[in-house]
Amino acid sequence: MRLEKKATIVSSSVAAVLVLFKMTVGILSGSIALLASAIDSFLDLSISAFNYFALHNAEKPADAKFNFGRSKIEPLAAVIEGVIISVSALFILYQAIANIIHQKELSYLDASIGVMLVSIIITAALVLFLRHVARKTDNMVIRADALHYQTDLLSNAAVLLALFLVAYSGEALIDAVLGLLIALYMLYSAYPIIKEGILMLLDAALEPEELERIEALLRQEREIRGYHDLLTRRSGSDIFISVHIVFEPDILLYDAHNVSDRIEIGFSRLFPGKNVNSIVHMDPYDDSDQAET
Repeated sequence: MRLEKKATIVSSSVAAVLVLFKMTVGILSGSIALLASAIDSFLDLSISAFNYFALHNAEKPADAKFNFGRSKIEPLAAVIEGVIISVSALFILYQAIANIIHQKELSYLDASIGVMLVSIIITAALVLFLRHVARKTDNMVIRADALHYQTDLLSNAAVLLALFLVAYSGEALIDAVLGLLIALYMLYSAYPIIKEGILMLLDAALEPEELERIEALLRQEREIRGYHDLLTRRSGSDIFISVHIVFEPDILLYDAHNVSDRIEIGFSRLFPGKNVNSIVHMDPYDDSDQAET
């Protein structure tokens, strides 16, 4: 089993435990901040389970129906994750505003504080694990999951602080205000996840520094006269590169083919750990002007 899939199983299990604890104590105590954290953990569970499904299907090989594989399931999963985070944030925002208008006393504060302490310890360990997997695999789904649980860690710490303040001051308004701030932070953290996923689904080109590495490799190839029509895109863990390279008109097809193979191997080495799919079109002259017309 791939490390990424193992990571989603671990995160799903952790989220299930946190949902049980937070939801039980949140309902008993009436804390909006704690209930918001419980809802967020339930969404974590749903998202991690969906991420497992996405990774399981994304790794399937190309076939007659999906000639380029199913790697776009990964950015689709990231977009869905970001949207779910945003929807849950709006619900928490609504509940927080309602509690600011209609304040009510909190109970079971000691139990609530205990649950949040345990939650912070477990979530911190999970974040460290997911960040390790994300660095090792550079998988978009795991990076989104790590970012999500990292926001959970910060929100859990904020909830714990609010519960301490409520217990010390007796002012329940603190809980509702903090729930509002958590909701706003969740919306802020969801934006880059959604943006990256949408750009990948729309076949956006690689980052400028990545393009520069590709062009530097082409410029240092002495057996070609030039290149044009460089096109790139990313799809999950796959990278696609298409380029036209210009040879001398009298070069042997065998020699041109060897140069093309060397360039494709060079592209793969630029992105270690990625599945690089290259299409190198061999031109006997520069036809870029004709292509534009």
